[in-house]
Amino acid sequence: MKNIKIIEVPSEIGAGTRGASLGVEAIKIAALDFMSNFFIHFPCEKIPVENKLLYEPIESPYAKRIKGVVSMYEKVSKSIHDTIKSNFFPVVLSGDHSIAGATIAGIKMAKPNSKLGVIWIDAHADLHTPYTTPSGNMHGMPLSASINEDNKECGVHELDNDTAKQWNYLKNLGKISPKVLPEDVVFISLRDFEKEEKHLIDKYSMKVITTKEVRNKGAENIVRSITRYFSDCTDIYVSFDVDSLDSTLTKGTGTPVSNGLREREAEDIISKLMQNRKVCCFEITEVNPTLDKENLMAEIAFNILQRSVNVLMMS
Repeated sequence: MKNIKIIEVPSEIGAGTRGASLGVEAIKIAALDFMSNFFIHFPCEKIPVENKLLYEPIESPYAKRIKGVVSMYEKVSKSIHDTIKSNFFPVVLSGDHSIAGATIAGIKMAKPNSKLGVIWIDAHADLHTPYTTPSGNMHGMPLSASINEDNKECGVHELDNDTAKQWNYLKNLGKISPKVLPEDVVFISLRDFEKEEKHLIDKYSMKVITTKEVRNKGAENIVRSITRYFSDCTDIYVSFDVDSLDSTLTKGTGTPVSNGLREREAEDIISKLMQNRKVCCFEITEVNPTLDKENLMAEIAFNILQRSVNVLMMS
């Protein structure tokens, strides 16, 4: 039975739409609405955030609030490292998806010799860099930081020295780079990405499982194929961005996209993934209750969280 620790990171400085910092509390409120005592069962750590930067001028247009993101990387990676070293399984509830880069860094700092596989359940690839970003929002960059990729061949921006220095620091956090090999990333329900990201997916032959494949093959077959694909990985991290869900379900995320997963499909895939003993960390991110009606996205996220943790505890 796994010892589970909840790590709350209500940070939204990497997002472009405001409100994701409220997602963690929204999930906890959903638990209360379901009359669940889920959150009293597990130790919990709340990471201090840098959301005050939202009220200050942006210094780096191609890596917005990167100094705050660096600070979050340091705090979150240390928490993940310490949690794993204490023989706990970290379940991360984060505001925006930039935090995933810090989570991955923390896993590698705790397990420097591991071969880490990443399952990225997300409508977006999050493979932009400060050199290619159309928005400057850092929740679009955690995977490129993790695979140590600048993608300068598709670059459209010149970085100032300070931004380049901070970006290089993120990529090399923990003095391990890359944290993940590109071929050890699997995307599920990826469907909204730019040509610069497509360049990296093609360059490294990164594995993409579409929504249609999930629907045609079923969760069990999809998870079986992922397990085979990661046969030589020693550890697996599962990152679930709620915008992987179909936008007709709920608008409760900053970047909703149509043709996504149904709630049951996401729940089945994640709960089956949790049966794999190589899975060492699970993250849920990008719930934004300010865009939602009746806290629906948070309720869906809580259902997936509760079922996944129940499976974890039995495995």
